[in-house]
Amino acid sequence: MNATAKKPVKRMGLLIDYEYCTGCHSCEIACKQEHNYPVGRGGLKLTEFLTERPDKSLRIDYLPFPTMYCNLCKSRTNDGESPSCVKHCQASCIHYGSVKKLAELMESRPHAALFTPI
Repeated sequence: MNATAKKPVKRMGLLIDYEYCTGCHSCEIACKQEHNYPVGRGGLKLTEFLTERPDKSLRIDYLPFPTMYCNLCKSRTNDGESPSCVKHCQASCIHYGSVKKLAELMESRPHAALFTPI
């Protein structure tokens, strides 16, 4: 590697383990407050999914889904802090880190989604 070559930047992201999400909206509210988003806009949108099981019972899943406005709280993460949604998640089901580490963690989580912004 020559002296002028840049070290590759670690790609960062969020792992959302939605099996444990309770739908409390803390992540959504924390994001809105952190960025002062107006009504109707946010970096995270909590969505509810109802699924009918084979035995006719219902399963409710909540999935906090990052929107195009999510920048992983760049000002916070540049200072070594976690994104606001991670800090305020009451179920501790949102994780921040390198995509490589999150993908490893995802192997043991059957109901998880990995988000990586552009």
